[in-house]
Amino acid sequence: MTLLPIPGDIQQAYGLQPAAGVVHIPSLINRTFLVHGDLGAGPCKMILQGLHPVFGAHVHLDIEAVTQHLTARQVETPRLLRNRGGELWTVETAADEPRVWRALTYIDGVTVHRTRDMAQLASAAELLGRFHGALFDFDHSFVHVRPVHDTRRHLEKLEAALRSDQARQDAEAQTLGAQVLRQAEQVRLDYGAFARRVVHGDPKLSNLLFHVDAPTRARCMIDLDTVGTEYLAYELGDALRSWGNRAGEDTGSADFDPEALRALIAGYTRSCPSALPREEILSALDGLETVALELASRFAADAIYDSYFGWDAARFPSRRAHNLVRAQGQLALSLDVRSRKGALREIAVHALSS
Repeated sequence: MTLLPIPGDIQQAYGLQPAAGVVHIPSLINRTFLVHGDLGAGPCKMILQGLHPVFGAHVHLDIEAVTQHLTARQVETPRLLRNRGGELWTVETAADEPRVWRALTYIDGVTVHRTRDMAQLASAAELLGRFHGALFDFDHSFVHVRPVHDTRRHLEKLEAALRSDQARQDAEAQTLGAQVLRQAEQVRLDYGAFARRVVHGDPKLSNLLFHVDAPTRARCMIDLDTVGTEYLAYELGDALRSWGNRAGEDTGSADFDPEALRALIAGYTRSCPSALPREEILSALDGLETVALELASRFAADAIYDSYFGWDAARFPSRRAHNLVRAQGQLALSLDVRSRKGALREIAVHALSS
């Protein structure tokens, strides 16, 4: 029996049971399904994912090492499930461009995309602190290295895009790109005073699961393809960007909630390693401003080149239009944080001390 859009050889590799049902879980990156399979020990629920090509198969070697370490530190985490041949991943055989598939243990939980519940955000921050703490002594050479944050490189790409033939015919993108580059003169780009840490890499709110019976309590981190070494400023800054912008990510405006900053800093310091320097945690505020600017530069370049693998055709008339709004919104967020930097730092310092 063929269960589209899951190839037949992938069904066989994980012992899928179509009669038990398949639930598609929307994602802009990986094809994700809740399925029932049998790997030899009896039927069980599992998460089955067909990976986007940006992630190579060998990322699973890193995920296996990371999740083994987290489990040893008693931090709940999804685990890779080996296929019926004992392998960590499976490559479909019948496609012109073979896709890599994997299965993960199913953890029952609630996914949240946005919230104004500060208790929920504080719990999310505590979980992030425990996650970082468990990996504080993790000694691993990552096989799959994919730079998530390189602000200078993205600014250089934007400058090149603005010199391109496409940009000469796009006055709106030219104006927006120039605004992004002016803001880049104001934000912090060098975090070399701090150590690089093993971090999640994409701590947006939807990459945390919350308990079903207690939805304000964070349960575990998911989507571990991006785990690697990075400055904590970027990690916490990206969390703030996702958790604290009341305007959302698909509008041209921004409205950063200072209470989200307070909740994140207070929750994080309750569980993070005590060896973390105070200023490294406070660098989250600079990181927020930098990450928002970096994304503005990325989306502005994407608008000029009319590229980017994930856009919402239901809400926007074109990929370019969606990218322009994304760029405008992230630039607005960076400017908003810059305009209130003094007051926001006072809130962060007080939360760190409380």
